[in-house]
Amino acid sequence: MSIQTDLIVIGAGPGGYRAAEYAAKQGLKVIVFEGSEAGGTCLNVGCIPTKTYVHSRTFDEARERMSQVVPQLRQGVEAILSHPNITLVRGHASFLDACSVCCDSVATGGEFTAQHIIIATGSETKWLPIKGCDDPRVVDSTGLLQLEALPKRLAIIGAGVIGMEFASVFHRFGSEVTVIEFLKECLPALDADIAKRLRKYLEKQGVTFKMKTAVEDVADIDADVVLMATGRRPRTAGLNLEVLGVTLTPQGAIPVDDNFQIVNGKSSNSKCYAIGDVNGRQMLAHAAEMQAIRAVNHILGKQDHIRFDIMPAAIFTEPEAACVGPTEDQLKAQGIAYECRKAFWRANGKALTMGAMEGMLKLFTSPSPSEGGEAGCCSASSDRPAGLLLGCHAYGAHSADIVQEVSALMCRDTTVAQLRDMVHIHPTLSEILRSAAEQ
Repeated sequence: MSIQTDLIVIGAGPGGYRAAEYAAKQGLKVIVFEGSEAGGTCLNVGCIPTKTYVHSRTFDEARERMSQVVPQLRQGVEAILSHPNITLVRGHASFLDACSVCCDSVATGGEFTAQHIIIATGSETKWLPIKGCDDPRVVDSTGLLQLEALPKRLAIIGAGVIGMEFASVFHRFGSEVTVIEFLKECLPALDADIAKRLRKYLEKQGVTFKMKTAVEDVADIDADVVLMATGRRPRTAGLNLEVLGVTLTPQGAIPVDDNFQIVNGKSSNSKCYAIGDVNGRQMLAHAAEMQAIRAVNHILGKQDHIRFDIMPAAIFTEPEAACVGPTEDQLKAQGIAYECRKAFWRANGKALTMGAMEGMLKLFTSPSPSEGGEAGCCSASSDRPAGLLLGCHAYGAHSADIVQEVSALMCRDTTVAQLRDMVHIHPTLSEILRSAAEQ
């Protein structure tokens, strides 16, 4: 049996279901393959259940909220995939050639052929080859979310986004939390000054950090539960990518061009695309969704103006942190002239009324003639307007919302002078951004 369609999407996570929805609304017939639950890692065992923990005060409350929120949102995704132009196939797909796949489900066996195929299989836990990893105390983020009882002592290997969020959450629930990190600072994607201040704040709250420490044997860790939070890797197993002639990157990702077409050697495969975590470019759910739109637009021959060089991100610790654009160290390393403007939550009226005084914001701009800000030491760039917004890194209550505003402004090539002329509601936390701009 052979079934023909316009577009095949492998994976129904944020990238996959967004690609299917968008393509279907454009009139394409779409078949989506999903071997697990609709919604992917993000909805079922990732960012959504994690955020139910972030916004709960107790462990039991978090588990109850997760059991309610996740199924509700999953039903929403399944409703999206019930569009008349979309067929959802429950099973894992693997390539037969560049335009056809087969499915491991007996009920849906046969060959499926399409003019274009989008791979959106996401990522999986990256386990480090540490002695004792088979210890039953060791879990990944999925396993931690499945715990039925709060661990008295929780050790976390890795101080990236996953590790820091769970450290903050489980400490609040009442666990004794120790974070072990090989690098000298947590959250390497975040500005080092912001990351250090956030870590120091969590230390004052009672979280123990062991920085510049390598774990050689899990048996040396004194804890009831050990969370492996050492990142994620693209999920490509079982796709039979060999028939496409694909050579994975050293990080195990599928190489793609700027339209997310799969790259074979030096050329792009005109039929196949890879979006989201599986291409390793920007491992964020919202990045996957926007990559889906770009890929479908390319299939349709439509142009868009999505700025993939401007990708905001947030870390939902308490207080939360967020960033868009390069860190100060990256600006220095790239020889980009900049000015750094700072503002603090403790000087903001709304923050004081909320009892949320902990926080700091750093706004980076290109140099402005005769204006304030701490000037960077690098040579000026003639191709940037004076005062152009280059990035923003912050930690503090609702910092993700503030950084999102900066991200939108950066997409419109806004300058700090233009930002100063924009009215901000009083009293709001967004005035922190305006305070930085006024320096």
